[in-house]
Amino acid sequence: MRRLRRAGASSTRSRRDLREEAARLRRMARPLEEARPDAPLPPPLPPGRVELLPGRGELFLREAEGPDGVPHVLLLHGWTATADLNWWRAFPAVSAMAPFVAVDHRGHGRGMRSEEPFTLEAAADDAAALIEQLGIGPVLVCGYSMGGPISMLLWQRHPHLVAGIVLEATALEWRASLRERLIWKTMGLVEYVMRIGPSKGLVERVLRDAVEQAPDLAPYRPWLKAELRRGDPGDLAEAGRALGRYDARGFAGEVDVPAAVVVTTRDRLVRPRKQRALAKAIPGAKVFELDGDHDVCLVSPEEFASVTVAALTDVLGRVTKRPVQGAAEAARLA
Repeated sequence: MRRLRRAGASSTRSRRDLREEAARLRRMARPLEEARPDAPLPPPLPPGRVELLPGRGELFLREAEGPDGVPHVLLLHGWTATADLNWWRAFPAVSAMAPFVAVDHRGHGRGMRSEEPFTLEAAADDAAALIEQLGIGPVLVCGYSMGGPISMLLWQRHPHLVAGIVLEATALEWRASLRERLIWKTMGLVEYVMRIGPSKGLVERVLRDAVEQAPDLAPYRPWLKAELRRGDPGDLAEAGRALGRYDARGFAGEVDVPAAVVVTTRDRLVRPRKQRALAKAIPGAKVFELDGDHDVCLVSPEEFASVTVAALTDVLGRVTKRPVQGAAEAARLA
């Protein structure tokens, strides 16, 4: 009987998902209106600069000060995004509780352009080199989507640099089935084609959908469009394929630092069951839920900032074994 009820609930969710996806595709397919060519002026952002990592290349980062005596937070963004796109809505709340550094991964945004193919391991090593050079370790690393695997690899490859981990909208692996492996390989190819071909229309449609969900994004639409188109086509394609190969099932159970997992409960790109499997695999990981799809970091800023601060506060409390200074102010800003 329980199995029948579960099957019925699963069937209901599947029908609901199909209806929502059909509605989204109808919205995306609407003709575009002629847009006025406004200047791509960014929102208020923390100071940004380029840091030269000897033997590796130039890494773009944003950084902000925070309360004294608190470990730095390292913010790692998702696939095809940038530090600004992923985190700008949460920057003020995070800096109220801890100093932070946010980087653009290689091939993404203003990130380094290397002649070597993109790998998640190389991105993790970039982050490690930056931590060492700035002398800010061990850090609390917070990764969204693709930033999750990079965070996990940073811990695996450089454990002395990681004090705690927060993982958001990400998974333990993306390759358990042939379908998933094909999806990620194909998405890498699609992204490559979009970036060198007629991608403006698709970017415009994505932004139109985001602005309709969050009207306060409208003044920044030209900046968002420009930011979305910063990445290197080949690196973005290779990053998609790298995600299709990623699998942490062999080492997630060995994570020995405080951890939290933020589950985006309506995520169509990284299914919630995959995110919960990640939380279950990491010893002692606490689960936080965020009602939204994979773009929730952009279209639901208050909720995204609030749950990010809550997860960081929980992990920082376990790292420092005392109440986190600035947590109340961070919650207010979120």
